[in-house]
Amino acid sequence: MSSGTSVPGGGGGSTVVLGEQDVARALTRIAHEILERNKGGADVVVLGIPTRGVPLANRLAERLAAVEPGVEADRIVGALDVTMYRDDLAQHPTRAIGQTVEPAAGVDGKVVVLVDDVLFSGRTIRAALDAINDLGRPRAVQLAVLVDRGHRELPIRADYVGKNLPTSTSERVRVRVAETDGSDAVVIEGGH
Repeated sequence: MSSGTSVPGGGGGSTVVLGEQDVARALTRIAHEILERNKGGADVVVLGIPTRGVPLANRLAERLAAVEPGVEADRIVGALDVTMYRDDLAQHPTRAIGQTVEPAAGVDGKVVVLVDDVLFSGRTIRAALDAINDLGRPRAVQLAVLVDRGHRELPIRADYVGKNLPTSTSERVRVRVAETDGSDAVVIEGGH
């Protein structure tokens, strides 16, 4: 188990709390929980929030399709850019605008599972809820996150969590995914 190992040359104290196998197991468990809660995958679509929520959503869709007959991963997955819906654009005006890709199955009448890497203040998810309204009218919206680190500023909670990770506000939680970072890991940096 990679839980709690230091990162060599991490400077300032970096600790790996989830390794590659831990991330894989968490995504598999979340996929099963989604299917169980929704009594199958017939009406489920998965929307990843850029940047790292998108590859996580793709992997989740693949796991749903592997378990549930009739679910096609490429038809149920999409990406939801929330940049223009954020309430902190004034503080971060140089934020790059990403792309929203609606799943082939659409969102109207579907159960939309939003996927993000880390749930922190809840502001990204609030923006995502606004962005979904412009796409259509889902029957329900659920939230899956790899890491819930607490410190919510809004009344938002995840329906599916890979790992609850109590942190101090001075720490940073970094999620690395193989698709963009070369490997899978969740790392806590800093503190004190």
